[in-house]
Amino acid sequence: MLMFVKKIKFILILLLLYQTPLFSKSNSLEKIDSKNLSKYFSGIVAYGNKKNSEALKFFHSSKVLINKHDPYLKRYVSSLVLDNKVSQAINVIKQNKDKDNTKFFDAYLLLLIDSLKKNDLESGFKYILNAYNFSEQDRFNSAVLESLKQYVYLFKEKEFLNNKKNFGKLSIISETFQRCYLGDPKTDNYFSNLVNDPESDFTRYIYFYISYLVENNELQKAKNITNDIEYINSTLLLSQGKSWIENKNFDNFNQVFSCKNYNDLIAEFLFLISNLYSSQDNFEMSNFYLNLSIFLNPRFKFNLSLIAENHYLNKDYNRANKVLKKFTEEEDFYYWYRLKKEAHIIEKQKNIQESLNYIISNFEKIEKPNKKILFDVANFYKRSKNYEQAIYYYTKIIDDLDDNADIKSDILYRRGGSYERIRNYQKADEDLVNALKISPDDAYILNYLAYSWLERDYKIEEAIEMLEIAYESKSNDPYIIDSLGWAYYLIDDYLEAEKFLKRAVELMPDDPIVNDHYGDILWKLNRKIQARYFWRNVLEMDETEKEMIEKINLKLIKGLNS
Repeated sequence: MLMFVKKIKFILILLLLYQTPLFSKSNSLEKIDSKNLSKYFSGIVAYGNKKNSEALKFFHSSKVLINKHDPYLKRYVSSLVLDNKVSQAINVIKQNKDKDNTKFFDAYLLLLIDSLKKNDLESGFKYILNAYNFSEQDRFNSAVLESLKQYVYLFKEKEFLNNKKNFGKLSIISETFQRCYLGDPKTDNYFSNLVNDPESDFTRYIYFYISYLVENNELQKAKNITNDIEYINSTLLLSQGKSWIENKNFDNFNQVFSCKNYNDLIAEFLFLISNLYSSQDNFEMSNFYLNLSIFLNPRFKFNLSLIAENHYLNKDYNRANKVLKKFTEEEDFYYWYRLKKEAHIIEKQKNIQESLNYIISNFEKIEKPNKKILFDVANFYKRSKNYEQAIYYYTKIIDDLDDNADIKSDILYRRGGSYERIRNYQKADEDLVNALKISPDDAYILNYLAYSWLERDYKIEEAIEMLEIAYESKSNDPYIIDSLGWAYYLIDDYLEAEKFLKRAVELMPDDPIVNDHYGDILWKLNRKIQARYFWRNVLEMDETEKEMIEKINLKLIKGLNS
């Protein structure tokens, strides 16, 4: 046993010594005592397992390594930032600024942030130039650094940098904010072009356009923009901005953001980088940049919602809850977001009924809920399979919408789906057909109505035509692929059905309906052993409903009738 422990320690030292070529191997771990080595290793393990607070404790207790092992400092600083201790991370870098172990990209980024916070643009620009030596190996870091260079130069010189590099949409966003900072008369046009870009979803920047208009006292133009915003299908940030406009809380915009404040601009740029990382499921780097953003502009607390989302998606529910508590009733839309996310966490940790009870008990305290809140409540009821209540709230929204409103199609689709689940097929078909009148090419509505008809052995040929249209626009959607495969099954085209159903299983291996369908087609193709294998899989799946379990058990005994 003792020999085994020594061998593990030897392997650990080798791993730590040769883990990266970016740091000098001269500062080895050979002379470090086993106690500090053990704490450091525990910190690395916790860090790798996304348990940052725990990692930070181990790194704190092994700070003797700061001058003995180069990679230690980088991990320690990163953990501090991830724990939202940005000031402490900056101090650690500054205390070791003249040492080789601080020569890495994030260190210079932190020194830049510190300089901006202290209005020292000259030093900030120097740190950017120094950081170039450590960004070449990462193209994304190079783009971040070049963009920051353009920003800081503009803040210093009050003019654009000559021969600046272009990073596509990122540069368009940056130039819009930079013109806003300079008070350029073309700013309005730049914002207008940005938010109306047909190739990208830049709806977030509608909020900043409104903020710009309010700051320049163009209140009527701001009102005209918000009049076209529907609470029910807009983002949290836009909903909050619309609410402020409607309630004439114009000062609230400048209290949280101003494009005349360069720290606010850099904070928004860092949020953009954070969002890009989050979209790639890199929640660690997303939170790193997000905490830097919040450090520069703590007034814009709405960005905390992304940190909460990152923790939630990373299944770190305790930290998500801690962040959510920062939203108060004063931020009405973000407070409702907090309640919804807390309800989702309750569902993950307990069950869907307790989640529903929590959201409904809070909903009942709201005197005049808007359409967005009613919509969310209806969706909660639908997800918990309380379809009658879902229909009730969907109906309240539909009755208050214009006949041709785009969002009406989606709500008819949801209400139609609820009617279908309680087997009120007449009203289900009516809603889904009316939804298609508004959005005739919507693949998901086409799929839902067509599949409902297939299940009822009703209008099979028309259902297949709808599914083929849906498949043309969403050829990689597993639900549509499954529906089309099942349609071919029902018209006895088993070979064609098998192609689609096999692909659906590959895309959605844990879905009970898809596995059941694939088992059926395998049986029809006389591959009965494989059919039973997929049917048994269905019985082991958590989402398999009781009715399906009963049908599968019968099929395992009797097979399918010919």
